[in-house]
Amino acid sequence: MRWPIAEVARMSGVTARTLRHYDEIGLLPPARIGTNGHRYYEEPQLLLLQQILVLRALGVGLPEIGRVLAEQVDEVEALRGHRRRLLAERDRLDALAETVSRTIAELEQSRKDGMPMTAVNRPENLFEGVQPAQYADSLREFPEHADAVGRRTATMSQEEVEAGHRERTAQMIRLADLLAAGHPADAAPVQAEIDAQYQALSRLRAVSGEEFRAMGRSCVDNERLRTAYEAIAPGLATYQRDAVEAYAASELR
Repeated sequence: MRWPIAEVARMSGVTARTLRHYDEIGLLPPARIGTNGHRYYEEPQLLLLQQILVLRALGVGLPEIGRVLAEQVDEVEALRGHRRRLLAERDRLDALAETVSRTIAELEQSRKDGMPMTAVNRPENLFEGVQPAQYADSLREFPEHADAVGRRTATMSQEEVEAGHRERTAQMIRLADLLAAGHPADAAPVQAEIDAQYQALSRLRAVSGEEFRAMGRSCVDNERLRTAYEAIAPGLATYQRDAVEAYAASELR
């Protein structure tokens, strides 16, 4: 079957203008363009659009999506990877929803009892799920960096904080895609991702090579952190650790 651009826009919920933009940047060319200039799409293009929209929902930018799609070989395996990431994001949102629900109940009870909520509950419980688990856990082991992050976050809007969370998730997804594509941990595209991570850390405070190595090792040694990475892709925690080790050995000697 073949669908015109207007029908694809209706089915997918994106505008025809967006579909034309995806064509212009080489992300989603139509199956064919008619003599009248109208774009027509077939099943492979619909499946590709689904992947694009899934990755967009996970916070991945268009340039990164282009690289992901260019490197994937098997559509079914790619969809399995996207599903794993969606389930990981669902679990994070479920934890956040549970935190908010618990806080509502505890606030209501504290008002009835006439005492502060934190008098009977650990204040740490307020923040369960508010940050992605992998980032929150990594900071606990590095108090100086946690302080720097806290100072920076205090100056940011909620939109900026959320954008930072999405970018950290997108970093993990990009590494998972490189792992799935068979790139070794010291390959150039992997090291480019690790360099971006290191530069982001360094904008907050100076990070030594040994400290960066320790952060990489914590991806495997910290149980909750390892679980968060493995929820996105099996082997991702070790892949991140090994990529950091390779980067530190070559760039931070």
